[in-house]
Amino acid sequence: MNRPRRRPGSPSRSRDAPAAWLLLAPSLAGVTAFLVLPILVVIWLSLNRWDLLAPMKFVGLSNWTDVLTTPAFGHSLLVTVCFVLMVIPLQTALGLLMALLLGRGLPGSALFRVIYVIPWVCAPLALGVVWKWIFAPYGGAMNALLGTDIEWLTSPSLVLPVIAAVSIWSQVGYVTLFFVAGLAGIPPQILEAAALDGAGPWQTLWRVQLPLLGPTMFFVLVTGVISSFQAFDQIYALAPNGGPQGASDVIAARIYFQAFGGAFDLGRASVMAIVLFVVLIVVTVLQQRFFAKRVVYDLS
Repeated sequence: MNRPRRRPGSPSRSRDAPAAWLLLAPSLAGVTAFLVLPILVVIWLSLNRWDLLAPMKFVGLSNWTDVLTTPAFGHSLLVTVCFVLMVIPLQTALGLLMALLLGRGLPGSALFRVIYVIPWVCAPLALGVVWKWIFAPYGGAMNALLGTDIEWLTSPSLVLPVIAAVSIWSQVGYVTLFFVAGLAGIPPQILEAAALDGAGPWQTLWRVQLPLLGPTMFFVLVTGVISSFQAFDQIYALAPNGGPQGASDVIAARIYFQAFGGAFDLGRASVMAIVLFVVLIVVTVLQQRFFAKRVVYDLS
């Protein structure tokens, strides 16, 4: 005998509500303390002028006007976008290629999975110091290997591609492991059916595997774009203070400099942080809308 459904306003639901809120309380407290309150504090700081020492002074939208009309801030946004466009396509393509190779089950695949992820789990600042020595113009390992003297980190045209290459090297293992998991989740019956239909390796990849990797691709691109927009540690180690002629002056480094690196103006730094936050939301929403009708979650 079927039980009658409970109505939304029934007494039993009313009695369950306190227990539900009690179970949700720890998560809600964490979200409020570590997400909502910091955002509200940053918004409040953006309306004030404060150097961490003198009393805070309310200035209204003055900080917003100053930041949004400063050419240096627009330059930092442009440099950041260029950096993201250098990193994300190559990082994603290399991660997928390496995942396909690992999926073949070649000898040593398990060892390579560990090797690929080591740069990702290491401290980015420490890796930046090591790579700075590698790309040092005099006595650096790269110039010693090539037998020449190239100003890798002091040339305005080379510093950003070099930093992008280091970022790809450190993140590609992370991307590879997710693609390996995504490829492993594709039912073998689908691949067998494609082979019976005469599909070659390229056709199988393009028409079968890539569409079914939609959820993995969406996750990798969203997290990769967010991480690239917020890149700071390795850039700070390789080319501090914006690099030669501001060629590596990414937005995260400018926020740090504005707040703690010399300017000590938390109000303007907060404005930059909010702008970066809004940009990331817009980019993430655009990605979500792009993948909304292209992602297949049910592979059964």
